[in-house]
Amino acid sequence: MRRTRTDRARSRTRRPAPPWELPEFAKSKYYPWLEEMGSIPVRRVAARLPGQVATALRWAWRASPRDTATVIGLNVASAVLAASVLAALAGILNELFAEGPTPERIRAALPSLVLAGTAITARAALRTAAIRSQGRLRHQVELLAETELLGAVTAVRLESFDESDFCDAVYRGRDRGLHEAGRMIGYTVDILAETVGIIAVASVVTVLHPVLLPLLAATVLPVGWAAARSARMQYRRMRELSTTNRLLYIHTFTMTQRETAAELRAYNMRTPMLADYTALARYVRDSLLAIVGRQTAARATGEAASGAVTLATYAALVWMLLGGWMPLAVAGTAYVALGQGKAALDRLVNAVASFYEASLYFSDFLEVLDQARDRTPTPVGGPPPGPLEELRLDDVHFSYPGADAPALRGVSFRLRKGEVVAVVGPNGSGKTTVSTLISGLFAPDRGTVAWNGRDLADIDPERLRERIGAMRQNHSLWPATARRNVAMAEGETADEGRLHRALALSGADEVVGELPRGLDTVLDRRFKDGADLSGGQRQRIAAARGLYQRADLIIADEPTAALDAYAEQRLFDSLQHAARGATVLLITHRLASVRMADRIVVMDRGRVVEQGTHDELVRRGGLYAELYSIQAAAYEVPGVEEAS
Repeated sequence: MRRTRTDRARSRTRRPAPPWELPEFAKSKYYPWLEEMGSIPVRRVAARLPGQVATALRWAWRASPRDTATVIGLNVASAVLAASVLAALAGILNELFAEGPTPERIRAALPSLVLAGTAITARAALRTAAIRSQGRLRHQVELLAETELLGAVTAVRLESFDESDFCDAVYRGRDRGLHEAGRMIGYTVDILAETVGIIAVASVVTVLHPVLLPLLAATVLPVGWAAARSARMQYRRMRELSTTNRLLYIHTFTMTQRETAAELRAYNMRTPMLADYTALARYVRDSLLAIVGRQTAARATGEAASGAVTLATYAALVWMLLGGWMPLAVAGTAYVALGQGKAALDRLVNAVASFYEASLYFSDFLEVLDQARDRTPTPVGGPPPGPLEELRLDDVHFSYPGADAPALRGVSFRLRKGEVVAVVGPNGSGKTTVSTLISGLFAPDRGTVAWNGRDLADIDPERLRERIGAMRQNHSLWPATARRNVAMAEGETADEGRLHRALALSGADEVVGELPRGLDTVLDRRFKDGADLSGGQRQRIAAARGLYQRADLIIADEPTAALDAYAEQRLFDSLQHAARGATVLLITHRLASVRMADRIVVMDRGRVVEQGTHDELVRRGGLYAELYSIQAAAYEVPGVEEAS
């Protein structure tokens, strides 16, 4: 079978074998042309350039209209002044090479000399002001881009973070896309300014002799072609390495963070982690080295062609001078104009090549925004949810992205106002998934979760969560004060009465009492005067967080896993107290603690297999009775029964 040119090119840039199996990089449905960057002709790149420049200018204008207008105006004015210097030079040379006494020729050239000097001084001042404004604009664009990305990513459905493709996209957009956003604006301004300057220079060169203009353009086109081709190869390879680079980042984070430092040492993981990191890093290095030869060849070809055309251009200028087709003064002006024009074209080509490369990575940033919009729930109107009377799950099915088996299969049960309902079952039975669906963080694939008969899909998630207090199994402590870690969104404006009530009910009042600055202590020792908490202390703060909410429903997901027996009993008493005015959904493995529940829902492999009170389920002799007897046996003291 005959191989195409594209096949041959790909074989020359084939990546080395990865150190272990990694998923292929995602195909982009948002910017499908990104996948073909290694083979897109330069003419198609040029055709897309105006649209990409317009996109960059829109972002700049959003960031700061005043600085955008200032930067463009100053650079354009500077470029026009550069052309006026060239025009003044032509006047100077014409007067100096004219016939007549030397003093008279110098006097005649003085106005042009004054004009050139004034233009040079003014241009320098404009360039200085433009650089200042451009620096201001870059920082504002970077801030705008970062806040846009964070705003978009934090609004997506929670299950999006279980999708490898989305995680790769976020990594690409955050790692390089944000960085290139500000640079892209600078390159855009350079393109506009140099384009205006070249138009001005081109008009002077054309007046001197029409043949000089195409020769001038031909000197830089090969360099531009080489730069664009090299950038395409680099970007395509970096996109292919998205998953690998994300894994490298995670390895670096794991080996350098305080949270993982103890386990890294306790389990002697330093050597194997370094070995894994080195294998991945070498794979990335070898993948990039595989394209260096082609990049170098492209640049060498472009430079050689540019040098040949430049030599031909100056040879043509000498030929026209010797042939009498161009006066000496015009030839001198043309020589300077060609040098100035080539320098301007070189700057333009470099700006276009740099802009083009930055725009590829900026497209990664735009892709994250597009993907996030597709994964963001549609805003829900209608009235906020009223006080909870009943929450019902009807035939709920749910699967995590990419999972082989569903997490929930036809789950149905209900919670009534003031009840304590416990959900128990073996690991992986779907207990935490149920709590996440009830919180509105996930949406079921099939079936409904209804608040007072109203589907949660028809309720604004943020308004729903205002009525839910959550004690999450996988809770986090934020690098903020203890007050902020309990009151969360309300932060420093927390209701002191509710705050101290939540601390007392959860037992976190004892934790706060031991902190050096009380509620104003930062819960992270990496910051000045910060403090670390033990596992049990962290869990009490998390419990206080859930109890602080003005909640109709309290979801307690393994709230006592790190607590001692005294703290555990205190928290369960608090949950019973809270249930007098709210509904409590308790998820736990400790079956001795669920005897006080009004109803117990037993789950296994994503299904509800039993429901009832503790006594009913024990008498029934099913899964609950089996689990309870196993745990009860662990607390029996040998010989006590016989002695009695």
